[in-house]
Amino acid sequence: MEQTTMELNELITSINDAVWGYVLIFALVGCGIWFTWRTRFVQFRMVGEMIRLLTDSAVDTVEDQTRGKKDGESGKRKHISSFQAFAVSVATRVGTGNLAGVATAIAIGGPGAVFWMWIIALVGSATAFVESTLAQLFKQKHKDSFIGGPAYYIQRGLHQRWMAVLFAILITLQFGLSNNSIQANTICGAMQEAFGWSPVWVGIILAVLGLFIVFGGIQRIAHVSAVLVPMMAIGYVVLAIVVIAMNINLIPHVFKVIVLDAFGIEQIAGGGIGATIMNGVKRGLFSNEAGEGSAPNVAATATVSHPVKQGLIQALGVFTDTLLVCSCTAFIILISGLYNVPELNGIALTQSALQSEVGSAGPVFVAIAIFLFAFSSIIGNYYYGEANIRFITPNTKVMTTYRIFSAGVMVIFGALASFELVWNIVDFFMAFLTACNLIAIVLLGRYAFRLLDDYRNQKRQGIKEPVFHRELLPELEKELDCWES
Repeated sequence: MEQTTMELNELITSINDAVWGYVLIFALVGCGIWFTWRTRFVQFRMVGEMIRLLTDSAVDTVEDQTRGKKDGESGKRKHISSFQAFAVSVATRVGTGNLAGVATAIAIGGPGAVFWMWIIALVGSATAFVESTLAQLFKQKHKDSFIGGPAYYIQRGLHQRWMAVLFAILITLQFGLSNNSIQANTICGAMQEAFGWSPVWVGIILAVLGLFIVFGGIQRIAHVSAVLVPMMAIGYVVLAIVVIAMNINLIPHVFKVIVLDAFGIEQIAGGGIGATIMNGVKRGLFSNEAGEGSAPNVAATATVSHPVKQGLIQALGVFTDTLLVCSCTAFIILISGLYNVPELNGIALTQSALQSEVGSAGPVFVAIAIFLFAFSSIIGNYYYGEANIRFITPNTKVMTTYRIFSAGVMVIFGALASFELVWNIVDFFMAFLTACNLIAIVLLGRYAFRLLDDYRNQKRQGIKEPVFHRELLPELEKELDCWES
């Protein structure tokens, strides 16, 4: 059995190296640069508007919940706010990729991989804006909220049912199933490192908790994520800032190491530059998901007056994830100097690095943090699969089976499988999923550009909250049944 697993792992690794060779990397960066240019650098010029929209939505969400409690509804409103949609998408972004993924990229690709993670985030945020705006534009009505994503905009925008179904299958395999195995694998590794707990029992507990939440639907997922995500992100960032402040004199050296390693002559001469770039881009994409087609699934659920609003908020999520949380992990690891220790990789490297800075409490804190990070990712990942299974079939038995596999079976599989196997499986599906989505958003991007122009024109006219009317896109009027005339 062990020999078969090793052979399977080697096969998937070779396929990943071939697919992840520079073709897909160039496609990701190329699309990011193209969207950045066509949106006139939206991710930089409209940061202030992004923050305003997110802040206003967060306030409205709290007021909605308070009003609901007064009305005897226990805070449950029959819509998903922009902030809740943002929280669910960040729940899947901010997770294993930020703590274990960054450590893996540095361990394999060197400190220079961090630079390429930054690059893919800076240009990828424009890609995130386009795909989430398209998801809002082509969303459909569902019983308690809206539903949408790449499968929906492929079918409604490109009229290619086969391609839409292909995407729906790929994202279900990637996020709903294989991605959850990584989250469980990382949680179990962290708990074993910190407390010596058995992966079997940790996996079972995770499965029970996950099943309880996912059977509650998007409303329960949104409410849980809106609480967990801010709490865990703020706590981790505060700790990282403390570590950085304690070692402030090393920060110039850290930046120097990152930049020199990203373009170092030694790496180029030895062929290592390829590993640096590839691992930086792979782990960057796994973390921020820009262009992968995942975040649009939850972006479509939000109730907003203009599609661009959610596009802007989701673009901000890329910055939050990579430039903030991932950088925190990278700085902790590079300050510790433990990234050259061959035995350390993944979450163990992050825990050891933090232990070297704050003592024995470090691994315990990381174990608790990764539980919150990765568990929220499990329930967020599940929803991506749910939305796409609903696109393929309304069969409730299929949905029930998927729920059991997503939050149950694959969580336990991840708890028991090897670190290398679960990461290789995710990289395999991530490559094909991203390629499918990039093709779609390049072909449909012109609609996002027109929507952005409309939004900017309304803002110039002094309209604080722009409103979209489907007459703006007459060729799509029949496809846009969620937008008023």
